[in-house]
Amino acid sequence: MAKLLRFRSPLFSQPSKPFFLSSLSSSSSSSSDVNKSISSSDSVGNKALYFLNCCKNKIHLFQIQAQLITSGVFQDPSFSGRLLKLSSSLIDDSWYTLLIFKCIDFPDAFCVNTVIKGYTCSNYHQIAVSFYVETLRRGNFYPNGFTFPPLISACAKLGCLSLGQMCHGHALKFGVVDHVLPVQNSLLHFYGCCRLVDVAGKVLDEMPVKDLVSWNTVIGGLAKAGEMEAAHKMFDEMPRKNVVSWNVMITGYLNFRSPGNALQLFRRMMARNYESNDTTKVQVIAACAKSNRLKEGKSIHGFIIKACTDLSLIIDTNMIDMYSKCGRADIARKIFDKMPVKNLVSWNAMVLGYCIHGNPVDGLSLYSEMADKINPDELTFIGVLCACARLGLLTDGKNYFSEMIDLFHLKPNFAHYWCMANLMANIGRMEEAVSILRNIPADEDFSPEYSFWAGLLGSCRFQGDATLGEQIAKELIEQDPSNFSHYNLLVNVYALAGKRAEVSRTKEMMKERGIKRVPCCSLKDLTEIVCDNAKRIEEIGAEC
Repeated sequence: MAKLLRFRSPLFSQPSKPFFLSSLSSSSSSSSDVNKSISSSDSVGNKALYFLNCCKNKIHLFQIQAQLITSGVFQDPSFSGRLLKLSSSLIDDSWYTLLIFKCIDFPDAFCVNTVIKGYTCSNYHQIAVSFYVETLRRGNFYPNGFTFPPLISACAKLGCLSLGQMCHGHALKFGVVDHVLPVQNSLLHFYGCCRLVDVAGKVLDEMPVKDLVSWNTVIGGLAKAGEMEAAHKMFDEMPRKNVVSWNVMITGYLNFRSPGNALQLFRRMMARNYESNDTTKVQVIAACAKSNRLKEGKSIHGFIIKACTDLSLIIDTNMIDMYSKCGRADIARKIFDKMPVKNLVSWNAMVLGYCIHGNPVDGLSLYSEMADKINPDELTFIGVLCACARLGLLTDGKNYFSEMIDLFHLKPNFAHYWCMANLMANIGRMEEAVSILRNIPADEDFSPEYSFWAGLLGSCRFQGDATLGEQIAKELIEQDPSNFSHYNLLVNVYALAGKRAEVSRTKEMMKERGIKRVPCCSLKDLTEIVCDNAKRIEEIGAEC
């Protein structure tokens, strides 16, 4: 805190100093006008509040903080609480906000809530819950209706049921569940994220007042859990709908491979004169792409052009993807060429459109142009290697694979190895294809995203021997039935073929045989670490 005194300026004692006051004014009024408004009150507190309300950047914040300390009003929660709120919004450093909090002798609930919200918004979700529990243990803190929404949101993002249930229990204990709509809605969101839609339904039934957020949250939870029939029934029963309601349902159908239902719902939405937004447009374009509905895709394209004067980057990119998947890479290229701004996603959409769905020669040519303007990523090289496999370009394929690793420092994943094996098989070098598949690193697992990969690599499969990968994986399992990597290969092969049932069956077989991944710092391992720590937090919270 002593370092902050460097920023001290005579704000409160000499408000007529123009160097700081004029910068605080958001209008074109002169500094004398500002000084006149300040001089109307001789109170240091009023001047402090004025400057807190005018604060626009972190330099002003540091100056105001130094003045609050030296003027003796810093320990008043009405000032320190406002300072905390400004700190969390102006300074991208949650630890600095915590430093301010620790210097407050008797922080009130507003101060505590500000820190919790700051941690949650900065993605320090577990620290937000830990901070809440520790503050509660120290006493002198009584949670209120503003405490639990960010707290329960942190539990939802952690995906930790036990922590969320602990917070739910605390909210009931402190009497802030009933008649506090934001708390109830946060509980609906939490249980929806945990796939406990029956519990979310009970919370909804017990709510005396429901708003659009309440209905949309439960419908979204049902859609995420794959219970589209129940979601649609609740959607029809909603007393009022907005664009979010329609988007939740359209996205739900799209995610669960029902693009026809998504488009049907969109037509119903338009018939009832609801305004769509960019999310709606992106989802219906994706539905046309997934179902290869070129005619309807063109119709939606025309609708968007009439409705929008300027198309957004994301809509243009999705149009490129849709036309490519519908076999019209030529139209996709016209859209691509007219785009005033292109990002990596745009380039990838057009490169993959050519390499996988269109003319692979054009795809490789466009990649060369892309590499001169923007660094490619892993997805780019999947398209490039697919193009080489389709054309039988062995030397080029090896060179691109090396370029990906050596020049762009990208780590190959299963899809890259699959394309290289495909390339080998397509030119008759089966032994090398088998060798590549046998030696794929065990940590390259894309089975959780099987639908994406199956759609992306559907045209890049072994010619004349579609079950080669499956045969190799099964032979390897027979030779070494305790090796995780062999099972992992089989899971990925099934994922690539879009065989959901076989993916589940193989994983169940792995559980029965006790086949586990060698411990490493994967996302799953990190999740387990978080949940282990959550148990400890829950134990402490139970004592409160």
